[in-house]
Parts: sequence; C-alpha cells; structure tokens
Amino acid sequence: MRLALVLALLAGPVLAEVPEPKGYRGPPYSAPVPDTLAGATVIDTETAAGLHRDGTAVFIDVMPRDVRPADLPEGTIWRDKPRDSIPGAIWLPNTGFEALSPKEEDYLRRGVEQATNGNKDQPIVIFCRAECWMSWNVAKRALEMGYTRVNWYPDGPEGWVTLPDNPPLVRVEPFQ
Repeated sequence: MRLALVLALLAGPVLAEVPEPKGYRGPPYSAPVPDTLAGATVIDTETAAGLHRDGTAVFIDVMPRDVRPADLPEGTIWRDKPRDSIPGAIWLPNTGFEALSPKEEDYLRRGVEQATNGNKDQPIVIFCRAECWMSWNVAKRALEMGYTRVNWYPDGPEGWVTLPDNPPLVRVEPFQ
C-alpha cells in the first residue's frame, strides 16, 4: 500500500483529460481544450505547416475582436487591436461564441463558403489561439454545415511560430 502511494506521488500530477461537451462550449473560452473533436481531424503544428506549404487547405482564424470599453468618454476614437495571423488566413472574428445571433451565423456561413468556393470537401484548418474554445466551436459548426474535411488546429499562431521554417505571421483584416 505504501509503495503504491509513493509511486503515485513520484509520478506527479495526473492531468485530467478534457471531455468534449455535447453542445458548444461557453465562457471561459480561454481554458484547456479537449484532444478531440468528433468528425474533425485534430492537427499539430507540423501538419498545419505541411497543409499550408502544399496549399491544399484554407486557413480560417476565428479569434474574436476586442470589445470597445463601455466607459470610454464620448468622442474617444476606438481602434481594434490589429490581428497577426497565419499567412493567407481569412479572419472570421466573433464566430466562436457558444451562441451566435442569426447575423453572426450568416457571417460565419458566408465567410466559410467564400474561403472554400462553396466546396464542402475543401480541406479547412480552423484555429484561434492556444487553449481557445472558440476554434473548437467553429470547427464543430463547420462540420454541422456539412464540411467534410475539417481540421482543428488548437495551437494557433502561438504554435505556428515555434517552427522556424514557417512563414512569419502577417496582419489580417476581418472578412467583410
């Protein structure tokens, strides 16, 4: 009994696996994510870089926009914080929340349709940033929209920059 206890203590903490929720994940969005997404392929940085190099997939960034502070004095000019992303990515901000308005759902649908030229078999890579549930939510939505080759890249730009041969991040503007 003591030996088992000592071995357990020496082994260190056991990291609990994060389960996939039945629906979409709500706040907090910045939290450990699951290792899986049913129906999608979860990819690492090397795989994402290969897809990017080959030009075989479209990359979709779903990092939300900054929220304008409610207490800004009237007349204060507000500018969104710039977004640096994987080269060639389309940025569809505010589409990864647990619940979307009809307008946000339409924006997501139009953005993915344009990025894929309406081809539901086009490989897509969906990302946000490391440990961000928003990309998990959007990848799940893409599957529900009928896209068949959904790749979820949970490491996002933070993972991308760890490979020295990857092209540097570039400034992107939101999809219009």
